[in-house]
Amino acid sequence: MNSPAAVIFDLDGCLVDSEPLSLEVLATEMHRLGIDGITVNDIRDRFLGVSIQDICRHVSERLGQACPDDFIDRVETRLLTEYQTRLQQIENAEMLLDRLSNAGIKTALATGSSLRRMTATLEISGLAAHFPGTAYSAEQVANGKPAPDLFLLAAEGIATDPKDCVVIEDSPHGVKGAISAGMRAIGFVGGTHLHDIRSHQTQLLKSAGASEIFECLLDVGDAILHKPA
Repeated sequence: MNSPAAVIFDLDGCLVDSEPLSLEVLATEMHRLGIDGITVNDIRDRFLGVSIQDICRHVSERLGQACPDDFIDRVETRLLTEYQTRLQQIENAEMLLDRLSNAGIKTALATGSSLRRMTATLEISGLAAHFPGTAYSAEQVANGKPAPDLFLLAAEGIATDPKDCVVIEDSPHGVKGAISAGMRAIGFVGGTHLHDIRSHQTQLLKSAGASEIFECLLDVGDAILHKPA
């Protein structure tokens, strides 16, 4: 198999180790609304890879009324405050991006995050320069992951046929969306939010259709560029 023309990355949990912070903040804000009995792990297992709008719909169901108008804003504001001092890149993220660029492979982002959060995440993490005009948010499409819409938007944005794209994802929702878009999906389980469920997550990603699963971004690069381990 030839190297792909483009690689489309999920952002949270694949390039930045943001998921533990996101889960903490979501749990805090849900508890503030009186939604008891939901843990960080519950939120991880149910909502990893889905958009904040989907989470808001769940909040509405739990409350038996509309999700508060300020819920998303409160979550994002609290989260971006945490990011200022606690957000870290996934190890070797920039090395992988540089390696792909040097090999002539295009890169793009397809994230369930809002435009506000995506932009801030890239700036705070120091990754913004790697995605000049090639970062796409679920806010920009009618249907987020696991629908193919976001991945198709990213492929269109970088003028690449979907069949020539590889997607890097840490969630089954994302893997399913990539495959629905006609793309090859590689699973990544190196984020710290998966430290206690890596084997289980690996099986979920395989079941969703991921062709390969890796814990290290250097190994992801080797697989894409067909370098021996």
